[in-house]
Amino acid sequence: MKAQKTFKLGEYAVGGIITVEINGNEVTVISKQWDNSTGYSRASNQSNAKELSRNLTRADSQNSRWGIDTYLNMLTTSYYSDKILQWIESKVKLN
Repeated sequence: MKAQKTFKLGEYAVGGIITVEINGNEVTVISKQWDNSTGYSRASNQSNAKELSRNLTRADSQNSRWGIDTYLNMLTTSYYSDKILQWIESKVKLN
C-alpha cells in the first residue's frame, strides 16, 4: 500500500511541516522547513519545502509504534503526534 499525507502545523512543529509516506511496510516521517516564499497560509504550495530530518521505520519491526511516536513527539506536540499516529495506523498495522 502506498499513501502520503502532509500535515502543515506551522508553529506547532519543528519546521512547520510533517510529511508521512507509507510504502508497503515502510513508514517514513519527514520534517520540513516551511517555504515562506510561497506564502504563509496552509493552502500555500509547500512541495519544495526543505527537508530537515527523516525517520524510516518498518511497520513490522518490534516496537515500531513506540519508535514513530517518540520521533513525532520530538517534532511536535503530543496532540498532533497522536493525530498523525492515528492516520498512520489507519493505513498500516504497527507493532
